[in-house]
Amino acid sequence: MKTIKLPLMPKATAIWLVDNTSLSFRQIGDFCGMHELEIKGIADGEVGAGIKGLNPITSGQLTKEEIDRCVASEEEELQIIENEISEKTEQSKKKKKYTPLSKRQDRPDAVYWLIRNHPELKDSQVARLVGSTKNTIDGIRKRTHWNMANIRPQDPIGLGLCRQIELDEALEKAERSIKRAEKKKAKEEKLKLEEMNIQNDESLSSANTTIDE
Repeated sequence: MKTIKLPLMPKATAIWLVDNTSLSFRQIGDFCGMHELEIKGIADGEVGAGIKGLNPITSGQLTKEEIDRCVASEEEELQIIENEISEKTEQSKKKKKYTPLSKRQDRPDAVYWLIRNHPELKDSQVARLVGSTKNTIDGIRKRTHWNMANIRPQDPIGLGLCRQIELDEALEKAERSIKRAEKKKAKEEKLKLEEMNIQNDESLSSANTTIDE
């Protein structure tokens, strides 16, 4: 791949490009740093479920003219617009999330919505998204929160507690974490099975030796 600088939210951007353009899977994959088969998975609805597409034009990463240029020829590669989006995002991550006093009473509702609609998110991710605490999140998850009877799930984006791009990024991170865990588990199970096979072979060999004696 010749493209070095990737878009801010690769998977969300890929989803938008698949849904809204006739670019080839290879072109989208190269631009977003993803395998062509993964892009096909997005088109088939098998990858990126629950992630909202990110428009690279409105986010200042591509122009419509650039997309049209590459649509006209599959040999062309999308060129990202050099900007400071990524740098600004990284800086904002380092700052503690501040929630206005007027919105703080909405946080439990937002937490409830997130853990109900996106159970794959870790408590730490939910806390960062809406500026809540782990104790509050744990209480809502276990339904032991002191005000649980009055908490109603509400979309944190609609409440103004976080942005869509922040939620998409958290979901992508959670998906990657789940895939790593599944891969690790599969590897451990494979090793365990191999060890069992070795032990069985050794037992069989020992039994044959005893019979021969």
